[in-house]
Amino acid sequence: MMAADGDELRIRTRVTPRAARSELQGMVDGMLRIRTTAAPADGAANKDVIKQLAKAFGVPKSAIVLLRGESSRIKDFVIHKPTRRPTCLTP
Repeated sequence: MMAADGDELRIRTRVTPRAARSELQGMVDGMLRIRTTAAPADGAANKDVIKQLAKAFGVPKSAIVLLRGESSRIKDFVIHKPTRRPTCLTP
């Protein structure tokens, strides 16, 4: 689920930790699928996901807030003032 509210973009993700490579896979069932090589321990996977989102949307890492799902595969983020839309989100 993606929702734009002014200068904010809310996005639901499904994260696969310990993957062979880190990548944004695209939208599946209304969620952005993200793979990360990081393990879910000590927030490493969350940090890598935030890094990937920041690069994809053209914002600093500080512009991304994890709303819910810190220890879950399904996570909700807010991205403040995204400057671009990743190609993996276009239908």
